[in-house]
Amino acid sequence: MEITNVSEYEAIAKQKLPKMVYDYYASGAEDQWTLKENQHAFSRILFRPRVLIDVSKIDLRTTVLGFNISMPIMIAPTAMQKMAHPEGEYATARAAAAADTIMTLSSWATSSVKEVASTGPGIRFFQLYVYKDRSVVTQLVRRAERAGFKAIVLTVDTPRLGRREADIKNRFVLPPNLTLKNFEDLDLGKMDKTNDSGLASYVAGQVDQSLSWKDVKWLQTITKLPILVKGVITAEDARLAVQYGAAGIVVSNHGARQLDYVPATIMALEEVVKAAQGRIPVFLDGGVRRGTDVFKALALGASGVFIGRPVVFSLAADGEAGVRKVLQMLHDEFELTMALSGCRSLKEITRDHVVTEWDRPRIAPRL
Repeated sequence: MEITNVSEYEAIAKQKLPKMVYDYYASGAEDQWTLKENQHAFSRILFRPRVLIDVSKIDLRTTVLGFNISMPIMIAPTAMQKMAHPEGEYATARAAAAADTIMTLSSWATSSVKEVASTGPGIRFFQLYVYKDRSVVTQLVRRAERAGFKAIVLTVDTPRLGRREADIKNRFVLPPNLTLKNFEDLDLGKMDKTNDSGLASYVAGQVDQSLSWKDVKWLQTITKLPILVKGVITAEDARLAVQYGAAGIVVSNHGARQLDYVPATIMALEEVVKAAQGRIPVFLDGGVRRGTDVFKALALGASGVFIGRPVVFSLAADGEAGVRKVLQMLHDEFELTMALSGCRSLKEITRDHVVTEWDRPRIAPRL
């Protein structure tokens, strides 16, 4: 079957993967309202395309934290990719490099920073959870630096793991042939089978629930790498991120896997962008499945987007080739959306190119 869009990979992944693994990647927290909303909210934003503009040449290139990339579409951190495909993070790293974009490696990857670096050149960020044992955090950061990673993506929405009922039902645990490779030699214990989710128990035992803004400052004392704060969805926290020296913000609800009934990230985006006041870039993570979604995020002020589930589903379906195809399809759809909206470069994408539910009274015709 010819794959014609990103979403088609999910059904193939569901067929190919063990139920426990598919459910781990696909599910959200509790009622999964936010999980559905992350995608559905994009459908409530409509275009105001401009016509009769010469769109014979279109430039998608952009810079993120000073790094030049082919398009404002990057790879979000997703854990344990070797559950999806034997090559796991290696395949994802090669696909990202081939597409000339950024890959973010999860702390909970099944390949280490060193192993991912061994796949060849590429711009890579390292996603970090802060552990109770700070020497572990320091060692993880050092390893990422030595492996040539260019930024730290600090996840800030996970003092505890959200209630993911599929994982509880399945008694989720990392398959015995796999390990969390970044923690080798760090004595952090194993993810054991428990009466609920093995991952939830592991997190409760290891991740620091006392993490606060002062720790963002502490992180800056142990590394010179720029720090992106991932998991901000309010103006108040956006202002604090700026105040505490973050290099950027990723508007994220953790793929709707933490607190259910938070807004879709695309709905929270503009509030965060306005609060950041252009002082640091704001990125969007969550629900992106189409090039039109990328355009909508940029029109509402995002500097770029990160994709998560499309990567693991395409990886499960077709390994590196699947991830390459997802990145290519999103690139091509986004380029087409720009052409049909009358935009030749990212700087030409403006707020006036979209209309949202909360704009409509403003643009209603006078009777």
